[in-house]
Amino acid sequence: MTDTRRRVKLYALNADRQWDDRGTGHVSSCYVERLKGTSLMVRAESDGSLLLESKIQPDTAYQKQQDTLIVWSEGDNFDLALSFQEKAGCDEIWEKICQVQGKDPSVEITQDIVEESEDERFDDISDSVQPVELPACEMGRLEDISELVNSCLVSPVRKDKLTAALESQHYIKKLLNLFHMCEDIENIEGLHHLYEIFKSIFLLNKNTLFETMFADDTIFDVVGCLEYDPSLPQPKKHREYLRELAKFREAIPIKNKDLLAKIHQTYRVQYIQDIVLPTPTVFEDNLLSTLSSFIFFNKVEIVKLIEDDEKFLTDLFKLLMDDKTPDIKRRDSVLFLKEFCNFSQNLQPQDKDAFYKTLVTLGILPALEITLSIDDQKTKTASIDILTYIVEFSPSVVRDYTLQHANNTEEEHMLLNIVIEQMLQDRDPELGGAVQLMGVLRILLDPESMLASVNKSEKADFLNFFYKHSIQTLIAPLLDNTTGEKPLKEDYHTVQLLGLVLELLSFCVEHHTYHIKTCILNKDLLRRILVLMRSTHTFLVLGALRFMRKIIALKDEYYNRYIIKGNLFAPVIDAFLRNNGRYNLLDSAILELFEFIKLEDIKSLCSHVVENYGKILEDIEYVQTFKALKTRYDQHQDKLKERERVSGSVGVTEAVVPSLLRTRYRREARAPDEEEEMWFNDDDELEDEAPLESAQPHAHPHAHTHHGLDAIGKIVEKKVCSNAETVNGPTRVLLSTATSPKPTHADVQGLVDYDGDSDEEEDGGGGGGGGGGGEERDAKRPRLS
Repeated sequence: MTDTRRRVKLYALNADRQWDDRGTGHVSSCYVERLKGTSLMVRAESDGSLLLESKIQPDTAYQKQQDTLIVWSEGDNFDLALSFQEKAGCDEIWEKICQVQGKDPSVEITQDIVEESEDERFDDISDSVQPVELPACEMGRLEDISELVNSCLVSPVRKDKLTAALESQHYIKKLLNLFHMCEDIENIEGLHHLYEIFKSIFLLNKNTLFETMFADDTIFDVVGCLEYDPSLPQPKKHREYLRELAKFREAIPIKNKDLLAKIHQTYRVQYIQDIVLPTPTVFEDNLLSTLSSFIFFNKVEIVKLIEDDEKFLTDLFKLLMDDKTPDIKRRDSVLFLKEFCNFSQNLQPQDKDAFYKTLVTLGILPALEITLSIDDQKTKTASIDILTYIVEFSPSVVRDYTLQHANNTEEEHMLLNIVIEQMLQDRDPELGGAVQLMGVLRILLDPESMLASVNKSEKADFLNFFYKHSIQTLIAPLLDNTTGEKPLKEDYHTVQLLGLVLELLSFCVEHHTYHIKTCILNKDLLRRILVLMRSTHTFLVLGALRFMRKIIALKDEYYNRYIIKGNLFAPVIDAFLRNNGRYNLLDSAILELFEFIKLEDIKSLCSHVVENYGKILEDIEYVQTFKALKTRYDQHQDKLKERERVSGSVGVTEAVVPSLLRTRYRREARAPDEEEEMWFNDDDELEDEAPLESAQPHAHPHAHTHHGLDAIGKIVEKKVCSNAETVNGPTRVLLSTATSPKPTHADVQGLVDYDGDSDEEEDGGGGGGGGGGGEERDAKRPRLS
């Protein structure tokens, strides 16, 4: 059986001054011929690979910390640490290091740290001859002590000598006795000197001193010394806060006394670092690295101790899931679990993966379904934090859980819908929780993170689930607020919430080409969103415009024809005219949209804009965008006339049918259904009905509808349809000439089925082609059932 004494974790300090876990293995010390010396070697316990091979250099400073840590620098700015499972193993390797360097194993550091410059080397040699002599620890000598301690900070060797003197003379406890005396007689000057002394002791950055200062019987006195900052008119009350206000509530009693002591110590030391100590200057920032390491390893140890106590975690989750648990008790449990997850951020990926698997196995996700819905702000906020930790580490865990319970859970009780509901119901004026939950949803809906999943069908399954069961909940407030010509509610809270919904929908347009397209067509969603262009809040107007811009960026002819049929540029033009040429973000955003249409030469949209709004926009001369659009449009018209002339000379059917057949074999794998074609090819009926602009509240009076392009298409359609049987056997006609009435908004709901194929299937071709769209179509059509 492997000797557990030699079992270690290898850590390396990264550029952010955080310890990275390089793996778990077993350490040994042996002579390596290639390195010509005795070396420390760590081999991974998983596969035996070599994690570390480090020659014990005679001049390298090794430090022994907390009985189970050995820390040293490997070259410039590359710190390594070995964390031993057992103290005996640490002592054994430490003796080997000291033997190589000729040191007594009782020391905590094997070498003086010498800086590179020659001047300081000579200073250090001089310092090493004369040890630091501390003044007598008396009230009258506090100023001298403060000056001496502060003067030692400039030299690494003097820092080591001062540390040795403080330890050997038990000087810290003597200083703390003076602190009690100064407080008793209200000697403010002496208390100010003690503040400076202990501040400098912290900057010595020595772990052995920290262990003394952070012991249970001394830590409150150290905090007391740091209350008397000379720059403050009154001392702070940190001790009062730690003793009376910062209460540790045990949702489940912790019977492990070592764990309990470690939790208390870590909290207090973290408080000292974050609150009590003054913010370090640029020059002092690295002088507290050992303090950060002390906290880091404490947190790692706490997580390990809790993980090892299976009964404690089991009882905790039973308490969370029990309907009879009082709200206060449940809140304490959630807050504890949040801190537990927060400490786990110090773990490395392999350990963190095991940590979250343990939580999922114990039932963290069904517990969150309960705690997220509780009407208690602290409980809800902590639950959101826990969910964020889980999703940021492994969104697939949440997706898998959601899909597994899709068939046996009511929609309102599904975790994903609970998240959406809590986002929409956030009562915080600044919507802090809603913003956080929107970020969670964005991660869950990101196809990029789905592609890395082991489950290859995760993308298709989860997106089908979301658009079948959850999209209605997400867009409900948007639809409710856009039933008229203007938004019904314009209060700050509502518009902020709609802004978040728009941001998420814009993300979906960009990344979910098929599923969001079916939703937009079914719900006539773009028309409803463009009602927000009449909002008095500019950021919401820009959000609606950005949503339309994302759609146009796809250059999908389905979308383009939907925009044209609905005359959906009318609200944009209306907002542009109301802005009246003011030089602002809205003006630039609208101009950029039309500039994109021009640069990408989207012919259908270009023609629609010029034909319907050309007269309105022709007077705008401070940019050349609209004149350039008109020029493009004229070029298109000239080409169409030339084609018409050529087709008239050779015969319409003879010239066009081969072109249509060629287009067919370049189409996507799906043929559109007849209702869809009716929706996009019903110009004959439009000519008989009232113009579409009349139904638009924001259309300009000069806007008009022109069907020149479609008229040419209809001649072709009728001839092709009449010969469809002879051209391609018993197949369905390519271009529908159905004469049924144009569907209303309610009819559009049934055009597309959510149970169609996924976005993944769009990317590959398969089978025969579909109809409609011509050679200029850039985007692929969704497959409809």
